[in-house]
Amino acid sequence: MRQVSLPLHELAFIAATRGLAGAGIGLLLADELPRPVRKALGWTLLGIGAATTVPLAVSVFRHSDETRLERR
Repeated sequence: MRQVSLPLHELAFIAATRGLAGAGIGLLLADELPRPVRKALGWTLLGIGAATTVPLAVSVFRHSDETRLERR
């Protein structure tokens, strides 16, 4: 198993963006709001979660490489 050292603020940001994406998917599947509002809000939240995934993944892999080099 790989170990990655991340600052707490990055870990919190990762958790928040995953939560946004999950909330977006939940809104898209729910029937509680009027359809146009639900679709707009759901797609927006899902888009924000998806758009922030790439920079976060790059950051995590960068920290992983740095951690691996420090152990050698």
